[in-house]
Amino acid sequence: MHILTVIAILFYMLSAAAYFAFLFIQKNYLHRSAYTALATGFVCHTAAIVYAFAATGQMPVGNLRETLSIAGWAVAGVFLAVQYRFKLKILGIFAAPLVVLLMAVVSLLPAGSAQNATIFKNFWLIAHVAAIFIGEAAFALACGLGVLYLLQENTIKTKKHRFFFKRLPSLDLLDSAGYACIVTGFTLLTVGLVTGFVYARSVWGHFWSWDPKEVWSAVTWIFYAVLLHERLTVGWRGRRSAIMAIIGFAVLLFTFLGVNLLLKGHHGGFTRW
Repeated sequence: MHILTVIAILFYMLSAAAYFAFLFIQKNYLHRSAYTALATGFVCHTAAIVYAFAATGQMPVGNLRETLSIAGWAVAGVFLAVQYRFKLKILGIFAAPLVVLLMAVVSLLPAGSAQNATIFKNFWLIAHVAAIFIGEAAFALACGLGVLYLLQENTIKTKKHRFFFKRLPSLDLLDSAGYACIVTGFTLLTVGLVTGFVYARSVWGHFWSWDPKEVWSAVTWIFYAVLLHERLTVGWRGRRSAIMAIIGFAVLLFTFLGVNLLLKGHHGGFTRW
């Protein structure tokens, strides 16, 4: 593992610890420390990915270890953007531990070797992978915001204005931020699927082959498309939208990992995205 990746993991761990402390001790210096540590880890992580790309000439997604590393990087980056836009300090209690979990798995996995390495030099594949991972990171944060929404809603309904009520933002802010994450994720997932189709056509000679990963990616896209449609036309907001965001992320996790572990297809032969 590259030294920059190790440094990034250490900063991510510091960030998670500071966010955990911030959950109990609502002091601005703890949030600033947590945010700065995560941002520093993200910069180091980005440098490590760029270094790997420059050294090999290909995108580092050739095995499960590299794939999960990119996933952790994407979650960290999207969280920084969401935090900058919505000022949701408490979201770090979900994002930072998630990044640490992903990177902890990365540190435990063997380096392995990528099969068919030359395919990762293709422009369409690079665009496909980048869009998919950033989009999935946005969906992950939408899930986290959905969980926070349900916690705050329950606190308000039961009139037990204690621990979470004082620490979580308004329901409207949580709902708006979650919606923004879903729109962003859906847009990037669409871009990822389109570039994936173009890449498949150039490599395998056809846009669609009914590969399990393709099928479940389409299922995921349809799920979020229905969610957005119903939100815009019927008014699926608040609790229903939060629950659907959580369910959608569960579908996404199966598409991301479950398909490769349980089903066979040409995607699982060389990588895990």
